[in-house]
Amino acid sequence: MFLVAADPLPGQVWPLQAVGHLHVMAERANSFKVAFLTANSGVEQVELTTPWQAVKEAGGEPVLLAPKSGEVKAFHHDVEPGDSFDVDITVDAADPSDYAALVLPGGTTNPDALRLETAAVDFVKAVAKRGTPIAAICHGPWTLVEAGLVADRQLTSWPSLRTDITNAGGTWVDVEVQTDASGGFPLVTSRKPDDLDAFCAALLDQISG
Repeated sequence: MFLVAADPLPGQVWPLQAVGHLHVMAERANSFKVAFLTANSGVEQVELTTPWQAVKEAGGEPVLLAPKSGEVKAFHHDVEPGDSFDVDITVDAADPSDYAALVLPGGTTNPDALRLETAAVDFVKAVAKRGTPIAAICHGPWTLVEAGLVADRQLTSWPSLRTDITNAGGTWVDVEVQTDASGGFPLVTSRKPDDLDAFCAALLDQISG
């Protein structure tokens, strides 16, 4: 099943995937924004578009943040060119208090570039300091490592990040989705695109909670 997304990403055709049980209360519809933070190139497309659509289906407003204005270039499986998406606001101009959650999609080169952007790392730190939920999938936790936010936390990721997470003081687990609320902000993590249904459901649970 496919549907055409409305603004702010006009003209994109996305697969609509089941996102499990949505526990967002009806009265919260259209009352929350969710920041999606990526580099301007390298994001794994399905890890951006599927949570984005889940937020919209739950009545929220997803907002695309990136280091530079213009577009974000997505890829499939890291190497196959995907679509381009308009940046809503540069991360240095974004206010962490505006968002009910932060999503960090994967793609190998996306978080590797993002963790070199001081404004992006500072934004992630500020979101965490406010106690706002953060959800990261696949290679997305690399930015959390750079921000110093995985120590004493239990999380999952693409398996190649296991050593980085362990060296940063985190505990890596091999599960579909891991939610850890022990460290001042709720942290939702998943390993790969196959985990997106569980990832989206856990993200929405944290927003509604």
